[in-house]
Amino acid sequence: MIAEALDGAHVHITADEVFERASARLPEISRATVYNTLNQFHALGELREITLDAGPKRYDPNAAARHQHLVCDRCGTIRDVVPQGDVRLPDDQLYGFAINDIEMIFRGLCPACAGPRSGSAASPKRPR
Repeated sequence: MIAEALDGAHVHITADEVFERASARLPEISRATVYNTLNQFHALGELREITLDAGPKRYDPNAAARHQHLVCDRCGTIRDVVPQGDVRLPDDQLYGFAINDIEMIFRGLCPACAGPRSGSAASPKRPR
């Protein structure tokens, strides 16, 4: 049930959203089971954890393919993106680190938010 709740393209949902989806199909599932399973999937490399600003952790089942994220500043929509080119730090900025991962977030407005309402001061919604 939990793996099914994470199914789909561009899925970036919270543990509570996973619980809501899973409990719709299996009402007796516990919140603890969802959290424990998400933690296990993450430990196994089956899920990526994403933390954006002060919001809750989000879970991305697209863990196998290297990618970054594009986030709408107004509504919070999240999309997977694969930037072109190779991002590297100059040797004098490595400070002895061995880099094993890079996380970049591209921010802007999605087409729906950049449309006619782009001048409104609508409050941001939660990321999807």
